[in-house]
Amino acid sequence: MPDTLNPTFDPAVIETGRKLFAQQCNFLLGVLELAQMPDADIPEITFAGRSNVGKSSLINALTGRTNLARTSVTPGRTQEINFFDLGRRLTITDLPGYGYAQAPKDKVELWTDFIRKYLKGRPTLRRALVLIDSRHGLKDVDRDIMKLMDDSAVNYQIIMTKADKVKPGPLAATRAAIAKELAEHVAAHPEILMTSSEDGFGIPEVRAALSELALPA
Repeated sequence: MPDTLNPTFDPAVIETGRKLFAQQCNFLLGVLELAQMPDADIPEITFAGRSNVGKSSLINALTGRTNLARTSVTPGRTQEINFFDLGRRLTITDLPGYGYAQAPKDKVELWTDFIRKYLKGRPTLRRALVLIDSRHGLKDVDRDIMKLMDDSAVNYQIIMTKADKVKPGPLAATRAAIAKELAEHVAAHPEILMTSSEDGFGIPEVRAALSELALPA
């Protein structure tokens, strides 16, 4: 897959990212209520995306683990916010998947309200990563969560997943279409990163980007 599909990072930053994610990463807890959340005392990043977009697989790939974040072929399985500690330098959270058509409407509304309160209530939240399936591009439910983050003043960055499933030409076209829409969103980070959790494409670049948000070693 062409390296030019991702922005170029300085080799030193790539190495810093590798070292950050080589540290011990531990599951802390899963929460269903704001009162259960751990103290917000170190920088935090969160993963958001449609059900089965590959959030858990990406977290596992970044940390070099196979089962740190649970993956499932059943959409909508994750119904809580899962917290992970990366070497006491970065907190990682995995949000419930959104946009699962078969989920009850009242449950979807509860999830949305929960996510909104989380986004507005974490003072150490440095960035949200909004994962988009490279095969499908932006859907209306993605636009909804992007607007929610705009309204919450949460900086977010698009991470395209499953890039290995798309040929380079269509992949670049999808990336360009997303970039055009991002220009209209005030809280969006301008750089889009493409990844494949299966073959490791883009993983060093995501680690590098996140290392710039973590506490120094």
